[in-house]
Amino acid sequence: MDFKDSIKQLADNVERKKDRLQTEEATKNALIMPFLSVLGYDVSNPTEVVPEFTCDIGTKKGEKVDYAIFRDESPAILIECKHCNKDLNLHDSQLLRYYHVSKAKFGILTNGVIYRFYTDLEATNKMDEKPFLEINLLDVKPPQIEELKKFHKTCFDENKILSFASELKYTSDLKTILNSEFDNPTRDFVKLLAKQVYSGTLTPKILEQFTVLVKKSALSIISDRPKSALNTEQKEQQKVEEPEQKESINGSAIQRTNEEIEAFYIVKSILRKTIKPDRITHGDSKRYLAIFIDNSNRKRVCRLYLNSPTNKRITFFDENRKKQHNKIGSVDEIYDYSERLINTVNKFL
Repeated sequence: MDFKDSIKQLADNVERKKDRLQTEEATKNALIMPFLSVLGYDVSNPTEVVPEFTCDIGTKKGEKVDYAIFRDESPAILIECKHCNKDLNLHDSQLLRYYHVSKAKFGILTNGVIYRFYTDLEATNKMDEKPFLEINLLDVKPPQIEELKKFHKTCFDENKILSFASELKYTSDLKTILNSEFDNPTRDFVKLLAKQVYSGTLTPKILEQFTVLVKKSALSIISDRPKSALNTEQKEQQKVEEPEQKESINGSAIQRTNEEIEAFYIVKSILRKTIKPDRITHGDSKRYLAIFIDNSNRKRVCRLYLNSPTNKRITFFDENRKKQHNKIGSVDEIYDYSERLINTVNKFL
């Protein structure tokens, strides 16, 4: 079994067990130790995976981090574990304190479902406040599997990971800035772009006009680029029949129509301020386009029946899972159901 298959199997294990785990210790045994095993580490070897590793903090002696992974007889990764239902945002400061007094270069904070990877890019020997990588095993993407593989025992190279972490962190920060500017462009951003296309004086009135134009241009790019990328991907799939290159859910691949692709991104656009877009996924039925949260059948947002030119529908489910069909003339009419889509998603958050 290759690494990608092992991660998928691990994700299935998390989905099955997470709701039955009552304690942090149960989370460690059922979810986190199998994760370390998938990374190639021998959890039964106390010289490789050290449980309850001591990290004395100043005058506080006997402070312990849940696990330390040793390489060359020195701690390389510290792992702080929480119960699978815990919010990790409440616990990152604890790992930061352990990191400061350890020789380990990497820290992982996890609840067995979400894994946050930290290092010291901003100040040497001081753990960054933000992780350079975050992986949700219930919504793991193929590129993230490749990123995670860098931490496998057979691939681990501290210098390469640090270089990768730096690129990943700053790329992520830049994306955040650009997304913010696209949503609400600042005066400086508007002036920067306006100067490229307008030779006159940038009066307050002109800047106000360009602010609207920048917003419209950004929305157009965001809307068009995913469709273009998916169309390009589909063309490549026709040339090279490799399953891992196809858009796949649960091991099967479906070639989507342009209309279905457009509908999917309309729904993502409607919901992007309610939930992270990468949590919005679709199923693999040929008859309809099913849209979920976190790839879970228990979090159904809607179904879209678009294959008939005269009977297009958007379908919701009530509390009793009874279908409620709504006829639409085109995918643009999905916008008419924005409030219903948002309310449906809010029930899962």
